[in-house]
Formats: sequence, C-alpha cells, structure tokens
Amino acid sequence: MEYTKDLSIVISLYNEEESLKELVAWIETVMTREGYRYEILMVDDGSTDGSWNLIRTLSEKNGNIRGISFRRNYGKSAALFHGFKAAEGRVVVTMDADLQDSPEEIPEMYRMVTKEGYDIVSGWKKQRYDNKLTKNLPSKLYNWTARKITGIKLHDMNCGLKAYRNEVVKHIEVYGEMHRYIPYLAKNAGFCRITEKPVQHQKRKYGVSKFGLERFVNGFLDLISLWFLSKFGKKPMHFFGFTGILMFLTGGFMTIWIIVEKLIQQSNGLIFRPVTEQPLFYLALLAVVLGFQLFLAGFICEMISRNSTERNQYNIREEF
Repeated sequence: MEYTKDLSIVISLYNEEESLKELVAWIETVMTREGYRYEILMVDDGSTDGSWNLIRTLSEKNGNIRGISFRRNYGKSAALFHGFKAAEGRVVVTMDADLQDSPEEIPEMYRMVTKEGYDIVSGWKKQRYDNKLTKNLPSKLYNWTARKITGIKLHDMNCGLKAYRNEVVKHIEVYGEMHRYIPYLAKNAGFCRITEKPVQHQKRKYGVSKFGLERFVNGFLDLISLWFLSKFGKKPMHFFGFTGILMFLTGGFMTIWIIVEKLIQQSNGLIFRPVTEQPLFYLALLAVVLGFQLFLAGFICEMISRNSTERNQYNIREEF
C-alpha cells in the first residue's frame, strides 16, 4: 500500500495552549532534519483555553498541521480514535502535548517499525521526573499487573509516546479509557510484534497533569474488562456456564450431604441438628440459586453474542 505521508503524529491535548507553539517547532525541526513527509494531527479534546485558536494559527503557518476539535471533553481514547481514523502516514506516532515526550525519539522508533518490522514500538521512561510517591510507585505496580495479565513484556504500558504501523491503528477500536491498553488491543487483533524503546522523559514545563491517582484504579478495572472480553467475548457460556455448573453442583452436593447426615444420625438415635438450623445449608442453597442464575446468564450472553453484527469479524492478513 502506498502512503502519502511517512509519518502521522497524533497529539491529543486538553488545555495545553502554553506548550503547543514550542512543541510544534520542536517537531518541525526533527522532521525537516530527517526529511520526512509528515503530518501533525492535533486533536483538541474540548479545551477551554485558547488551544484551538492557536492550532488554527499554527496550521496557517505550517500546512502539515491538521486539527480536530471536540465540542466538549470526551477523553484521550476518543481523541486518539479520531486521530487514528484520520492518519495517512505509513507510521503513526502518538505523543502528549505537555513537552514531556521528546520528538527526538521519533526517527529511531520510525526505523524500528519500518526496518525491523515491529507492529508497535512503545516508549519506556526508565528515568522519570514525576513525584515518586504519587506517580512512580503506583505506576510500577500498575505496569507489573498489566504485564502479568496481558502477557506483553512492557515496562511502561501507559507511555504516551508510541509508534505504530498504520495497519495497526486502522484495525483496533479505542474507546472508554482503553488508550492505556492499545498494545493489548493490538495483540488481540493479531498484531503481536510489540517491543519497547527507552525514551527520555522531560519535566513538565507548563500547567499541571490532567490525571490523578484515580487513573490507576480505573486502569485496573479497564484491564480486567479487556481481559474478560478478549478471553470470553465470543464464548461467554464458557465462563458463565462453567462457573454456574460448578456452583450448582457444589451447592447441590452440600445440600444432599447435610440432609443425608441428618437422616443417618436420626435413624441411629443420635443427637442431630435440624437442617434448617445449619448455616451451611443456607450457603448451599445460595450456591445452587447463584449457579442456576449464572448458567442462565451464559445463555442470554450467548444469544446476544450470536446476534451481534461483529460475531464474524476477523482481521485477515492477506488472501489470494
């Protein structure tokens, strides 16, 4: 496939007016030096400052700049989704607008995709300048968990600086807050050549971070959702049905055992406790009811899955 650009640089931003001019100048310097055909896609995620007006001004001076503006703040995933949709470059690079990502890293990441054949090259900020207590330690725990669940050996899953083959971003759907797990989305779509590159981390020069500690909690919940959908999305009965049957049989066995034990003790003239006075009996009944409900939930999920318009959508590498 022929591409009109070598590089598409997608930048999601929200109230970053102070840094945009410096960022664009830095990117222009690198692109001109390397001789790339490029475009800068700046997606304004509902900024309330002068970011969008500045993007317009910068675009008039540099024809390589394209802009997309949301009417309100939808989040980084929505911004990246539309940026990916509009990207025309052979390689698509994402980076943040706060000057913490260095454009000097782009040429080597571009080479790794085009020459070494990687689908994704993810940045790894080995030396960080964030607060160690509120950012670094939670980030290490978060990335360790992500590595264990996804099986992708990245030290910095959430690094904003990444390079992708164009085909990758055209075959994945980024939604909600799933921008943190684009490598996992790509892996589930069949793009498994994923690596990382240590990159330089810059101190934030202007403004403040738009993300708080809650992102780690939300990120973990999103990770569990992605794992579940990737493993059982097209076969929900395998999870709900197996779990339901297991609980139903366990509860049923416990119920029968309690009743039989009581009858044996009663027939032998031994002291026994009435079945209805044993807490274990009610736990067993609860397991039976929950098991039956989970089994029914599996049937309902299967019906929804079989009627989904995406049930037979698969990524085909090539055909002849």
